[in-house]
Amino acid sequence: MFLLLQFVRLQTAIHAMFTLSAPEEETLVGGQAVLEGVMMRSPHAWGIAVRRQSGEVATHSEPLTRPSEKHQWMGWPVVRGVVTLCSAVGLGLRALRFASNVVLGETPVNEEGKTIQISPWAMALNGIFAFAFFIFMYKFLPLMAARQVEKSHPAFGNQFLFNLVDGIVRLAIFLAFLWLMSLWKDMRRIFEYHGAEHKTVFAFESHVALEPAEVQKFSTYHPRCGTSFLITVMIFSMIIYMLIPVHGFVAKFAIRIALLPLIAGVSYEILRFSAKHRSSLFALMTRPGLWLQRITTKPPDDMQVECAIVALNEAMALEKLHGGEMVIA
Repeated sequence: MFLLLQFVRLQTAIHAMFTLSAPEEETLVGGQAVLEGVMMRSPHAWGIAVRRQSGEVATHSEPLTRPSEKHQWMGWPVVRGVVTLCSAVGLGLRALRFASNVVLGETPVNEEGKTIQISPWAMALNGIFAFAFFIFMYKFLPLMAARQVEKSHPAFGNQFLFNLVDGIVRLAIFLAFLWLMSLWKDMRRIFEYHGAEHKTVFAFESHVALEPAEVQKFSTYHPRCGTSFLITVMIFSMIIYMLIPVHGFVAKFAIRIALLPLIAGVSYEILRFSAKHRSSLFALMTRPGLWLQRITTKPPDDMQVECAIVALNEAMALEKLHGGEMVIA
C-alpha cells in the first residue's frame, strides 16, 4: 500500500510538472516546484534544494549546455519552443528524481530500514506512463466526448462546433485536475513551493537582495509559468483544429498527436512575446493562466522561500563558472 501511494504521489508530481514549469527563454532564469523543494535553472546551470525532515536542505547542481549553442537551427523560432520544452521536461524529471530520493529516502519501507531509491530507468518509465496518460486525458477523452455529442446532436458535426466542444471538454478536464490536486495536502505543499519559486524569480529580476523578507514582498503570479503555457496550448490548439478539415475519429486523433510539436512551438512564441509585450493581443491568451495561478500557487512560508533562494544560488554559482554573469532581459 505504501509503494502504491508513493507511485500515485510521484505520478501526480510528474503531471503537475507540466503545470508548474514552462520552457524558459535561454536568457532568463526559471524554475519548478518539486517534492519539498525547488529547482532553479539559468542558461548554463541548474540547482535544486530539498528540505529534509530534519530541517536541513539537500542541494545538487549541474552545468547545462544550451541546445542552440550546439546546433544553430535549434534556436530558430517555433523550433526553439519544441527544443526547450523537451529540455525542460527532461530536466524536470531529473529534478523530481533527486527530490523523490531525498524525501522517500527518509522513510523506511520494511523492518530492516530499507528505503526507496528511484533509478533513472524507473523515472523514465514513470515519465512515459505520465505522457501516455496525458494523451489519453487531453486528446482521446475530449475527442471521444465531442464524438458522442455529435452522434446525439448531428448539428455538432460542424467543424467549428465539434472542435469547440472538444476544446471545452479539454479545458474542463484540466480545471478539474487542478482543483482535485489543490485538495491533496502533498500537492498544496508543492503549490506553496511553486509560489516560493515565482517570488524568488521576481526578486532576482528586480535586483533586490535574495533574502526571505525581501522575496516575500513579491507576487506568486508570474507570466512565464507552466499554467499559462498549458492554457495557451489549449486555446491555440482549439483554433488550429477548427482550421483543419479532417474527418473520422482515427484521423482526428492522429492529427492531434502529429500537431503537438507545432502547437507547442507556436504557443512558446506567443508566451515569449506576451511576456515582453504585456499590453498586446497575444497577452490576453495568457491572462487565464495568471488567473489559474490562484490555484497552482500558494503563499509560501520563509523556509520554503529559503529553499528557492538556495536553489537559485546553486544555479548561479555554476552559471558564473560556465556562462558568465547573467543579464536580466
